Amino acid sequence: MTKQNRTSNLSFLFLALVICLCMSWIWQLNGQEGRVSYAEVRQQFEQENVESFRFTDQHTLELDLYRELSGSKTVRYQVYDFDVFYRDFHELIEAQDAKGIIKDYDYPPPETTNWLEILLPWILMAVVLGLMWYFLIARAQGGMGPDRMAKFGAARTRGLSEKDKKVTFDDVAGADEEKEELQEIVEFLKDPKRFMTLGARIPKGVLLVGPPGTGKTLLAKAVAGEAGVGFLSISGSDFVELYVGVGASRVRDLFEQAKKTSPAIVFIDEIDAVGRQRGTGLGGGHDEREQTLNQLLVEMDGFAANEGVVVLAATNRADVLDPALLRPGRFDRQIYVGLPDIRGREEILKVHAKGKPLAEDVDLRKLAQGTAGFTGADLENLINEGALLAARKGRKFITMGDLKEAEIKVIAGPEKKSRVIPPHERELTAYHEAGHAVVMHALPNQDPVSQITIVPRGQAGGMTISLPEEDRSYLSKKYMEDEIVALLGGRVAEQLCLGDISTGASNDIQRATSIARKMVASYGMSEKLGTVSFESGHDEVFIGRTMSQGRSYSEAVAAQIDEEVRRVVDEAYRRCEELLTERREKLNAVASYLLEHETMEREAFLSVMEGHKELPQTPEA
Repeated sequence: MTKQNRTSNLSFLFLALVICLCMSWIWQLNGQEGRVSYAEVRQQFEQENVESFRFTDQHTLELDLYRELSGSKTVRYQVYDFDVFYRDFHELIEAQDAKGIIKDYDYPPPETTNWLEILLPWILMAVVLGLMWYFLIARAQGGMGPDRMAKFGAARTRGLSEKDKKVTFDDVAGADEEKEELQEIVEFLKDPKRFMTLGARIPKGVLLVGPPGTGKTLLAKAVAGEAGVGFLSISGSDFVELYVGVGASRVRDLFEQAKKTSPAIVFIDEIDAVGRQRGTGLGGGHDEREQTLNQLLVEMDGFAANEGVVVLAATNRADVLDPALLRPGRFDRQIYVGLPDIRGREEILKVHAKGKPLAEDVDLRKLAQGTAGFTGADLENLINEGALLAARKGRKFITMGDLKEAEIKVIAGPEKKSRVIPPHERELTAYHEAGHAVVMHALPNQDPVSQITIVPRGQAGGMTISLPEEDRSYLSKKYMEDEIVALLGGRVAEQLCLGDISTGASNDIQRATSIARKMVASYGMSEKLGTVSFESGHDEVFIGRTMSQGRSYSEAVAAQIDEEVRRVVDEAYRRCEELLTERREKLNAVASYLLEHETMEREAFLSVMEGHKELPQTPEA
C-alpha cells in the first residue's frame, strides 16, 4: 500500500469518526428517552405522584416520581415558557409542599444564554460539510493531499515509463510512410536551428487518424523515444470534469508545463472526447466541453507562442472533430495510420514473435496472407493466443496449427464443443454453411474457402471462413453483387434441401440488404437511378444535426431506391438458386461431410468440388 493510499484511508476513518461523534452528540442533545407530555406532567402532579422536581436548565424539567411512569421513576418534560409553567402549577406545588408530598423542588436560576450549546451543532455541521467538500475535490483529483487540492485545475499528465523511453521507430512495423512523416518532427526537436535558419516552420500539431489498434499511440511513443525530449501524455476525457471551468484550466496548465520543459511533445489520446464539433447538441446553455475546446484552439494557435512544443493527437473519429481544430496552424498534418498490407502484417508478426519459440513449420508469410484486415493489435493478440494454446497443450514450441487455430479464435471466438445441439438444428446448420461454401467457390470474384465448421463459435452456430489472397482498396460492382449472392447461399440451401427456412440467415440478409442499399444510394451503381449519391454512406453521429436537416431527395426517389434495392437482392437470390441447383450433389456431399466430421478444411472441400472420391482426413488437434 502506497503512502498516498494510507493517507486516504486514514482520512476516511477520521471523517467517519467525526460524523459518528456528531450524530451521537445530537442524539443525546435531542434524545427522546424518558420524555413525557404536558398532560402526563399535570396528571402526575394531580395524582400526588411527584416526590421532587428540578430544572436542569431553563427549559428541561426533571420529575422524581413515587410510582414508575413508562418504566422509569425519573421523567423529563420540555418547558417552552417558564412563566406559563409557573402559572399552571404553582398552586399545586405549594399545596403539596405544605403537605410534605413534594419533598424537594428547585426552580431554574435566572435565564442565561448558553452560546456553546447553540453554536456547537452548527460548528460541527460546518466541519463535516467542509470535510465532505474536501474529499469530493480530492477524490476527483485522484489524491488526498493539500498539494493536490491546490492543483485542482492542473492537467493530470503522464510521462513515459522507463520501458516506453526505449521505444523507437524500430519497434514500429508496417508503417514506413507514417514513420517518414514523423521523422521530420524528430529532427526538428533534435536540431530546431537547422530548420529556422531556412525560415521553415515546423507543424504545430500532427493528428494521427486511423482504426483502433493500428498503432497510433505506439507511434507517438516512438517519436518521443527517438527525439529524447520531454513527453506529456493526457487523455481527452481527462480535461472535462463535473465542475465548470476545470477543463479550460487544465488545458492552460498543460501547455504551461510543456513550455517549461521545451522542447517537448504533448500527446492527447482520444482527442475526439474533447474536440467534437461545436453547436451539434440539442438545446442551448453552457457546454463545459465546448469551453475546453475553445481554450485548446487558443493555446494551439493564439497570441501566445508555443515554440518548441509539438502537439500529437490520436483519434479514430476524425469525422466528428471541429473544423477549426483541423485547419493549418493547429493540426497542420493529418497522418492516416491504416490497416497494414501483407508485407506490413508480416513485419508486425516478426516483431511480436521475437523471443517466442516457434516450430519449424511456422510460416509468418503465409499467416500474414490469411489475416487481411487485421490490425497490429489483432496480430499481437493472435501470436499471444497461439502461445497460450501451445502452453495449454503442453508443447514447448508454437506450431503453425496453434497459430491457425488462434487466427480463427481471434475472428470468431472460442469453440463451444460442449454445447448440445438438436439433430435437426445440426442438419440445418450443415446445409446452411455448405450453401455458403459452394456458392463462394462457384463465384469468380469471391475469396477462396479456407474452412467450414458447424461447431458453434461466439453467437454463430457455424461459419464458413474465406481468406483473401490479396488486399483490396476498392470494391467493384461485380464483387459486391457476388458477395450478396454468397451471403444468400445459406438461406437458399435451407429452402432447397430442407424445404424450410430459419432465423439463422437473419444476419446474412441484413448484410446483403446493406450492401445493396449502399450500391444504389451511395455508390451510384444503379442504372435506373444513375450515377447519383443520395446518402453519405456513413451514419450521422450528431442527433442535433439529423433532427434539423431533412432528406435531400423526395418520397418518389425514396420509393425508387427501395425498389432498386429489392431488385438487386431478388436477382442475387435467383442467381444463387441456379448455382446451388446445378451443384446439388456437391452441396449434399459437403453437408454430409460436415455432419460426420463437423469441420471441413480447404483440401477436403476442394476434393468434393472437383469430384474426388477419396477425401483427405480431418487432422486431429
